[in-house]
Amino acid sequence: MSVHAQQSTEPILSVRDLKVAFRGQAGPREVLHGISFDVHAGETVAIVGESGSGKSTTAAAIINLLPGTGTVTGGSVTLDGRELTTLNRREIEEVRGKDVGFVPQDPMASLNPVWSIGFQVKEAVRANGLAAGRSEVRDRAVEVLQQAGLADAERRLHQYPHQFSGGMRQRALIGIGLAADPKLLIADEPTSALDVTVQRVILDHMASLTRDRGTAVLLITHDLGLAAERAERIIVMNGGDIVEAGPSRAILENPQHPYTKRLVGAAPSIASQRIQAIVEDRGVRTVEDLSDTPPTVRVAGLTKDYRIRQGNFRSEAFRAVDDVTFDIPKGKTLALVGESGSGKSTVAKMLLKLEEPTSGLIEIDGQDVSHLSNAQSFGLRRRMQPVFQDPYGSMDPLRNIGNTIAEPLNIHGVGDQSSRRDRVLELLDQVSLPRELSTRYPNELSGGQRQRVAIARALALKPDIVVLDEAVSALDVLVQDQILKLLAELQSELDLTYLFITHDLAVVRVSSDFVCVMERGKLVEQGTVDEIFANPQQEYTDRLLKAIPGVSMSLGGQA
Repeated sequence: MSVHAQQSTEPILSVRDLKVAFRGQAGPREVLHGISFDVHAGETVAIVGESGSGKSTTAAAIINLLPGTGTVTGGSVTLDGRELTTLNRREIEEVRGKDVGFVPQDPMASLNPVWSIGFQVKEAVRANGLAAGRSEVRDRAVEVLQQAGLADAERRLHQYPHQFSGGMRQRALIGIGLAADPKLLIADEPTSALDVTVQRVILDHMASLTRDRGTAVLLITHDLGLAAERAERIIVMNGGDIVEAGPSRAILENPQHPYTKRLVGAAPSIASQRIQAIVEDRGVRTVEDLSDTPPTVRVAGLTKDYRIRQGNFRSEAFRAVDDVTFDIPKGKTLALVGESGSGKSTVAKMLLKLEEPTSGLIEIDGQDVSHLSNAQSFGLRRRMQPVFQDPYGSMDPLRNIGNTIAEPLNIHGVGDQSSRRDRVLELLDQVSLPRELSTRYPNELSGGQRQRVAIARALALKPDIVVLDEAVSALDVLVQDQILKLLAELQSELDLTYLFITHDLAVVRVSSDFVCVMERGKLVEQGTVDEIFANPQQEYTDRLLKAIPGVSMSLGGQA
């Protein structure tokens, strides 16, 4: 299917009948089946679709960064009239950075862990000929990071990737991608790791580029609300084909293809009617509704201090969590939300006994667990299990899925080999995965399947409490919708208590009973979902809510 922009000027990027295949043991397997589209100067075009739809493969094929055995087998890609598919390695390397900026999805896979952030930004500045001389290169590197939203950029230059939060690492990559003022910026899920307010800062900066400098943006995203709000046109991909394309508002308000209708229906940031229906079914209107229900989790005055090394053997105190107090009633979900660096994940680590609190109280069913011994903490973990943001990073790639799910059973000595095997199959059924996946490995599964495996592993010991740290933030909307429904079903069936750590308030609206809003380590507001979303008391909370992508469009606001 072809998409032709109705503009008189020649496009900056023109893709015609592009085909891509990967070589395998059974021969080449075509993954792009002849797609065509244009992107004009100053225009933002978004490609949306679920995992495996071909959207990231399209981005990689444009600048010859296809992984492994992937090759362009047909078609044409031209940038400002220049054919890219026939360029040699040196020629395409000159195009990258100067003419085409690229922001990849995974910052940890793209930043060298042994080099400082400043060194890597300076390297990009030099490579693109943006500055000469040591002082000028350093000043430009600071400017690049400031443009990407790092206010304390000068101090951050000497830090390493592991010392940055996920959102800060992504901002550094975005800064590098925009450093040379390219004609085209390809942004592959550039804000999936960012909270909504930082996401808005970054996307506003991209928008100013397109407006002021005529930069074209090809935005690859699984967030249909973000695509609808930020792009003039949307291209919907499924199975290596373009199934629908057109103006953003038309796609959002009147999708034609059944697949597009499924995407729109599953997107929490824009499905306002579906959200309202789910919230009305919760039955939790105010905190008083549950005043007689004893909390399963009680946190009171929780505080965590760190010592931050400053060089020259000096260090300074940093308070990551400051006097946080909340309760989670049994069988309910509390969402802890806030920007990157607000302290929400540190709270989760203390609850899971992965970090010791500096002060404060943590109670589980009335028992103080704030300062347990290692042996006591080991026993507590049978009742409390985590599901992390990156399931692939928390799985051993050399263990098959069956052994991965059985790992907690082995560690805690639960049952014999036969009963463990039966429990693994039972858990696969519970998370709606085929039993034959037990013999496969993590790299053979999609992102959504791996997250289901992570949930199955967390449920292996039949815990009462599950801590979900950004458990759906990296998933496309269809898989995200499936996982959220699965979590709701499991909670209802097993009476589970959830602590949901997230930066995505749209997900909070469909998943949680209570909301606690954190800012710079402090709890600034808390209440039920209805109370917080309908009548936020703090300006900070109101700003978070207004930053949810797609909400204004879904409610009839301006595109």
